Amino acid sequence: MAHSVQQERQLLSTEEVALVEKTHHPLLGTLSDSDLAQLRNLVRERRDRAQQIAARQRREMRGKSDPKGARAATDNSGTRGKASLLAAAIERLNEEVTRREAQSSRQPLIDSATRALELRRASEAKAAPSHPSRGYKASKGQKQKPQVPPSGPHNPAMVGAISQHTKNMQAKRDAK
Repeated sequence: MAHSVQQERQLLSTEEVALVEKTHHPLLGTLSDSDLAQLRNLVRERRDRAQQIAARQRREMRGKSDPKGARAATDNSGTRGKASLLAAAIERLNEEVTRREAQSSRQPLIDSATRALELRRASEAKAAPSHPSRGYKASKGQKQKPQVPPSGPHNPAMVGAISQHTKNMQAKRDAK
């Protein structure tokens, strides 16, 4: 659930408001990594303390523990709200840390891809053109098929018999 700035100022102390304001978008991106880690620790400590106080107040309301102050707590909605605001701030900080880690892990890949592209373009500029010239040239002609000897046994007496038969039939037709 989104909280307004007014709700933040009502529920948080001035120190906590200053911490939570740093977790909002424009200021969050300007923080260095060390400042971001330090801010995460501070906000996490404040959130844990608020959660512990809310749990103690809840026990006091049920009568499970003795009151810490002069009288038992009757409501813990303020401390629960404070804990939820600080938890939302931690979520924003964690998302920023995750985003920065992803960006830093992608950067070497981007650098190597850029370098590979530059090397490829440089080699293409130096290499000979990939297409042949447009001049017309005579080719060597059709390739000769390899001579394959006939396979299997054949009868030497039958060599020429078919061509002789064809000659005889044509002579018979011509005689008519």
